[in-house]
Amino acid sequence: MIDSRVKFRHLHTLVEVARQKSIGKAAEALSISQPAVTKTIRELEEALGVAVLEREGRGIRITRHGEVFLRYASTALTALRQGVDSVSQELADSGPPIRVGALPTVSSRIMPRAMTAFLAEGTRGRVKIVTGENAVLMEQLRVGDLDLVVGRLAAPEKMTGLSFEHLYSEQIVFAVRSGHPLLQAKSFIFEGLANYPVLMPSRGSIIRPAVEQFLIANGIANLPTQIETVSDAFGRAFVRASDAIWIISAGVVAADVQDGLLATLPIDTHETRGPVGLTMRADSTPSTPLSILMQTIRQAAEETSR
Repeated sequence: MIDSRVKFRHLHTLVEVARQKSIGKAAEALSISQPAVTKTIRELEEALGVAVLEREGRGIRITRHGEVFLRYASTALTALRQGVDSVSQELADSGPPIRVGALPTVSSRIMPRAMTAFLAEGTRGRVKIVTGENAVLMEQLRVGDLDLVVGRLAAPEKMTGLSFEHLYSEQIVFAVRSGHPLLQAKSFIFEGLANYPVLMPSRGSIIRPAVEQFLIANGIANLPTQIETVSDAFGRAFVRASDAIWIISAGVVAADVQDGLLATLPIDTHETRGPVGLTMRADSTPSTPLSILMQTIRQAAEETSR
């Protein structure tokens, strides 16, 4: 029997605390006081008979028992959201909303083509596309705020309870404006990087370790002028207006390179290739509209990678 003391607010509070990794931020997101969040978590722990949170330095962490319960809590909340969405959307004669998280490279290359094909199917399903860092999107997927993530394969420890379907592999490039001085260099390109501002993926981004490892392997331990950003809009504008060098996934600048607005330095970055694909919760069953969208994403990825 399910303990009647476990309420929806207990599940909602635990999931929000896990997502925010902070009692204070969770309280702000839930529009309640911090003592109320703490009291709710204690009520849940009393009902379960185990601790779900513990202090770690100045912050908190989910306990092992808490991680186990969190997976089921997230699934339960997702099922409730889908039920409410299904009922409300049935009245409007359309399917439940599809919430997709996509990396910037996917949003610019894959999703426009996939959405065109999806709309042509006439499913009448509503689609919400969210762009952000891979780690953020994965966390939103894990707690049920997204139905699908189209992005890089996360680290093994981050894939618990998730499934991944490989679509293609992508490498990083060193993008510059057309006419950049280093485009004329026949050798010693790495030595020349220190003479220009360099835009790097932010710390914590999925490709940052690959970028750092590649630079170290080529004799560059650090660069004097670095700008960290995950904004493709800023990166594109800044590089086109300066001699900066943008280290970024190839797909983000593919159209710019094709149109001659940007160029890539002649550096072999093949070893930085990483898998990009579809990630879902392992225990979820895609709706018919989501299944159709996933198929159009597969087709768009195949066409784009030819």
